[in-house]
Amino acid sequence: MSSTISLTAADGHEFSAWQAGAPDAPHALVVVQEIFGVNHNIRTVANEFASAGFAVLAPAVFDRAKRNVELGYSPEDVKEGLALRAEIPLESTLADLQACAAHFRKQAPHRKVGIIGFCWGGALAWDAATLTHDFSSAVSWYGGGIAAHKDATTHCPVQLHFGGQDSSIPHQDVNTIRAAHPEIEIYVYDDAGHGFGNRDRSSFNADANHLAWKRSVTFLEAGLRTTGI
Repeated sequence: MSSTISLTAADGHEFSAWQAGAPDAPHALVVVQEIFGVNHNIRTVANEFASAGFAVLAPAVFDRAKRNVELGYSPEDVKEGLALRAEIPLESTLADLQACAAHFRKQAPHRKVGIIGFCWGGALAWDAATLTHDFSSAVSWYGGGIAAHKDATTHCPVQLHFGGQDSSIPHQDVNTIRAAHPEIEIYVYDDAGHGFGNRDRSSFNADANHLAWKRSVTFLEAGLRTTGI
Protein backbone atom coordinates (compact mmCIF):
# COMPACT_ATOMS: atom_id res chain seq x y z
CA MET A 1 0.00 0.00 0.00
CA SER A 2 3.01 2.33 0.45
CA SER A 3 5.84 2.97 -1.99
CA THR A 4 8.03 5.64 -3.53
CA ILE A 5 6.98 6.90 -6.94
CA SER A 6 8.33 9.49 -9.38
CA LEU A 7 6.36 12.57 -10.48
CA THR A 8 7.13 15.39 -12.88
CA ALA A 9 6.31 19.05 -12.27
CA ALA A 10 5.15 21.44 -14.98
CA ASP A 11 8.69 22.77 -15.40
CA GLY A 12 10.02 19.28 -16.14
CA HIS A 13 11.57 18.63 -12.71
CA GLU A 14 11.30 14.99 -11.67
CA PHE A 15 10.95 14.27 -7.98
CA SER A 16 10.08 11.39 -5.72
CA ALA A 17 7.03 11.10 -3.51
CA TRP A 18 5.95 8.67 -0.83
CA GLN A 19 2.62 7.20 -1.88
CA ALA A 20 0.27 5.62 0.64
CA GLY A 21 -3.32 4.44 0.66
CA ALA A 22 -5.64 3.06 -1.99
CA PRO A 23 -5.50 4.99 -5.28
CA ASP A 24 -9.30 5.06 -5.34
CA ALA A 25 -9.70 6.27 -1.76
CA PRO A 26 -12.53 8.81 -1.39
CA HIS A 27 -10.19 11.63 -0.32
CA ALA A 28 -6.82 12.72 -1.73
CA LEU A 29 -4.21 14.45 0.43
CA VAL A 30 -0.75 15.95 -0.04
CA VAL A 31 1.39 15.73 3.12
CA VAL A 32 4.18 18.31 3.18
CA GLN A 33 7.41 17.71 5.08
CA GLU A 34 9.19 19.67 7.74
CA ILE A 35 12.74 20.84 6.95
CA PHE A 36 13.94 17.28 7.62
CA GLY A 37 12.86 15.66 4.37
CA VAL A 38 10.48 12.78 3.78
CA ASN A 39 11.85 10.94 6.78
CA HIS A 40 10.42 8.33 9.15
CA ASN A 41 8.00 10.78 10.73
CA ILE A 42 6.54 12.05 7.47
CA ARG A 43 6.14 8.54 6.08
CA THR A 44 4.39 7.55 9.33
CA VAL A 45 2.02 10.52 9.07
CA ALA A 46 1.26 9.66 5.45
CA ASN A 47 0.57 6.05 6.36
CA GLU A 48 -1.72 7.11 9.21
CA PHE A 49 -3.77 9.29 6.87
CA ALA A 50 -3.92 6.36 4.46
CA SER A 51 -5.32 4.21 7.26
CA ALA A 52 -7.94 6.92 7.84
CA GLY A 53 -9.15 6.57 4.25
CA PHE A 54 -7.02 9.02 2.30
CA ALA A 55 -4.94 8.52 -0.83
CA VAL A 56 -1.70 10.26 0.14
CA LEU A 57 1.36 11.72 -1.54
CA ALA A 58 4.29 13.12 0.44
CA PRO A 59 6.53 14.85 -2.11
CA ALA A 60 10.27 15.09 -1.61
CA VAL A 61 10.41 18.84 -2.14
CA PHE A 62 14.12 18.87 -1.26
CA ASP A 63 14.82 16.93 -4.47
CA ARG A 64 15.34 20.24 -6.27
CA ALA A 65 18.40 20.87 -4.10
CA LYS A 66 19.45 17.39 -2.93
CA ARG A 67 17.87 13.99 -3.35
CA ASN A 68 17.13 11.30 -0.76
CA VAL A 69 17.22 13.70 2.19
CA GLU A 70 16.22 12.15 5.52
CA LEU A 71 17.46 14.24 8.42
CA GLY A 72 17.24 13.84 12.16
CA TYR A 73 16.69 16.63 14.67
CA SER A 74 20.14 17.62 15.89
CA PRO A 75 21.35 21.23 15.55
CA GLU A 76 23.43 20.08 12.57
CA ASP A 77 20.35 18.56 10.93
CA VAL A 78 18.38 21.76 11.49
CA LYS A 79 21.20 23.78 9.93
CA GLU A 80 21.30 21.51 6.88
CA GLY A 81 17.53 21.56 6.47
CA LEU A 82 17.39 25.34 6.62
CA ALA A 83 20.19 25.60 4.06
CA LEU A 84 18.40 23.27 1.67
CA ARG A 85 15.15 25.15 2.06
CA ALA A 86 16.91 28.41 1.21
CA GLU A 87 18.09 26.97 -2.10
CA ILE A 88 14.59 26.37 -3.46
CA PRO A 89 12.35 29.21 -4.72
CA LEU A 90 8.78 29.12 -3.47
CA GLU A 91 7.36 28.91 -6.98
CA SER A 92 9.38 25.75 -7.60
CA THR A 93 8.08 24.07 -4.46
CA LEU A 94 4.53 25.07 -5.32
CA ALA A 95 5.02 23.47 -8.74
CA ASP A 96 5.83 20.19 -7.01
CA LEU A 97 2.72 20.43 -4.83
CA GLN A 98 0.61 21.23 -7.87
CA ALA A 99 2.07 18.19 -9.66
CA CYS A 100 0.82 16.03 -6.79
CA ALA A 101 -2.66 17.52 -7.14
CA ALA A 102 -2.54 16.91 -10.90
CA HIS A 103 -1.55 13.27 -10.31
CA PHE A 104 -4.58 12.79 -8.06
CA ARG A 105 -6.87 14.40 -10.62
CA LYS A 106 -5.63 12.02 -13.31
CA GLN A 107 -6.55 9.10 -11.07
CA ALA A 108 -10.02 10.46 -10.29
CA PRO A 109 -11.00 13.73 -12.05
CA HIS A 110 -13.89 14.55 -9.70
CA ARG A 111 -12.05 13.84 -6.45
CA LYS A 112 -11.08 16.89 -4.41
CA VAL A 113 -7.49 17.27 -3.16
CA GLY A 114 -6.42 18.53 0.24
CA ILE A 115 -3.07 19.52 1.69
CA ILE A 116 -1.58 19.35 5.18
CA GLY A 117 1.88 20.48 6.22
CA PHE A 118 4.08 20.63 9.27
CA CYS A 119 6.55 23.40 10.21
CA TRP A 120 7.95 24.53 6.81
CA GLY A 121 5.29 22.33 5.25
CA GLY A 122 2.69 24.16 7.33
CA ALA A 123 3.77 27.44 5.76
CA LEU A 124 3.71 25.79 2.34
CA ALA A 125 0.16 24.57 2.95
CA TRP A 126 -0.82 28.20 3.56
CA ASP A 127 0.99 29.25 0.38
CA ALA A 128 -0.76 26.50 -1.58
CA ALA A 129 -4.12 27.71 -0.26
CA THR A 130 -3.44 31.35 -1.13
CA LEU A 131 -1.23 31.25 -4.22
CA THR A 132 -2.83 28.35 -6.12
CA HIS A 133 -6.33 27.07 -6.84
CA ASP A 134 -5.37 23.39 -6.77
CA PHE A 135 -6.61 22.45 -3.30
CA SER A 136 -10.06 22.24 -1.76
CA SER A 137 -8.93 22.17 1.87
CA ALA A 138 -5.69 23.10 3.66
CA VAL A 139 -4.37 22.39 7.16
CA SER A 140 -1.22 23.80 8.73
CA TRP A 141 0.50 22.56 11.88
CA TYR A 142 2.91 25.10 13.44
CA GLY A 143 3.61 26.81 10.14
CA GLY A 144 5.93 29.75 10.70
CA GLY A 145 5.76 33.00 8.78
CA ILE A 146 2.05 32.93 8.03
CA ALA A 147 1.44 36.20 9.88
CA ALA A 148 3.75 37.98 7.45
CA HIS A 149 1.36 36.99 4.65
CA LYS A 150 -1.85 37.60 6.57
CA ASP A 151 -3.31 39.78 3.82
CA ALA A 152 -3.29 36.94 1.30
CA THR A 153 -6.66 35.68 0.08
CA THR A 154 -7.43 32.05 0.80
CA HIS A 155 -8.91 30.05 -2.08
CA CYS A 156 -10.16 27.16 0.07
CA PRO A 157 -11.08 26.47 3.69
CA VAL A 158 -8.05 26.59 5.99
CA GLN A 159 -7.41 25.24 9.48
CA LEU A 160 -4.35 26.24 11.55
CA HIS A 161 -2.79 24.59 14.61
CA PHE A 162 -0.21 26.22 16.89
CA GLY A 163 1.58 25.34 20.11
CA GLY A 164 1.10 27.80 22.95
CA GLN A 165 4.71 27.22 24.02
CA ASP A 166 6.17 27.55 20.52
CA SER A 167 8.99 30.07 20.90
CA SER A 168 9.40 30.37 17.13
CA ILE A 169 5.82 31.54 16.50
CA PRO A 170 4.87 34.42 18.86
CA HIS A 171 1.38 34.64 20.28
CA GLN A 172 1.06 38.01 18.55
CA ASP A 173 1.47 36.27 15.20
CA VAL A 174 -1.47 34.01 15.96
CA ASN A 175 -3.56 36.99 17.07
CA THR A 176 -2.62 38.83 13.88
CA ILE A 177 -3.83 35.92 11.75
CA ARG A 178 -7.07 35.68 13.75
CA ALA A 179 -7.78 39.37 13.22
CA ALA A 180 -7.08 39.20 9.49
CA HIS A 181 -8.98 35.94 8.91
CA PRO A 182 -11.86 35.51 11.37
CA GLU A 183 -13.30 32.84 9.06
CA ILE A 184 -10.36 30.49 9.61
CA GLU A 185 -10.37 27.76 12.27
CA ILE A 186 -7.35 28.40 14.50
CA TYR A 187 -6.43 26.19 17.45
CA VAL A 188 -3.75 26.82 20.06
CA TYR A 189 -2.58 24.02 22.36
CA ASP A 190 -1.45 25.72 25.54
CA ASP A 191 1.09 23.16 26.76
CA ALA A 192 2.51 22.29 23.34
CA GLY A 193 5.68 23.56 21.70
CA HIS A 194 6.96 23.54 18.15
CA GLY A 195 6.86 20.10 16.56
CA PHE A 196 4.26 18.81 19.04
CA GLY A 197 2.92 16.39 16.42
CA ASN A 198 6.22 14.65 15.65
CA ARG A 199 6.70 11.50 17.71
CA ASP A 200 10.41 11.46 16.89
CA ARG A 201 11.08 14.87 18.45
CA SER A 202 11.53 15.69 22.11
CA SER A 203 8.77 18.30 21.79
CA PHE A 204 6.12 15.67 20.99
CA ASN A 205 2.94 16.25 22.98
CA ALA A 206 0.62 13.25 22.83
CA ASP A 207 -2.51 15.06 24.01
CA ALA A 208 -2.11 17.98 21.62
CA ASN A 209 -1.23 15.66 18.77
CA HIS A 210 -4.30 13.50 19.38
CA LEU A 211 -6.68 16.45 19.45
CA ALA A 212 -5.11 18.22 16.48
CA TRP A 213 -5.19 14.98 14.50
CA LYS A 214 -8.91 14.44 15.16
CA ARG A 215 -9.69 18.02 14.23
CA SER A 216 -7.59 17.81 11.07
CA VAL A 217 -9.17 14.58 9.85
CA THR A 218 -12.70 15.88 10.49
CA PHE A 219 -11.93 19.16 8.73
CA LEU A 220 -10.33 17.49 5.73
CA GLU A 221 -13.08 14.90 5.35
CA ALA A 222 -15.70 17.66 5.34
CA GLY A 223 -13.78 19.87 2.91
CA LEU A 224 -13.00 17.05 0.48
CA ARG A 225 -16.40 15.46 0.43
CA THR A 226 -17.74 15.21 -3.12
CA THR A 227 -21.49 15.36 -3.61
CA GLY A 228 -23.73 15.16 -6.60
CA ILE A 229 -21.45 12.89 -8.65
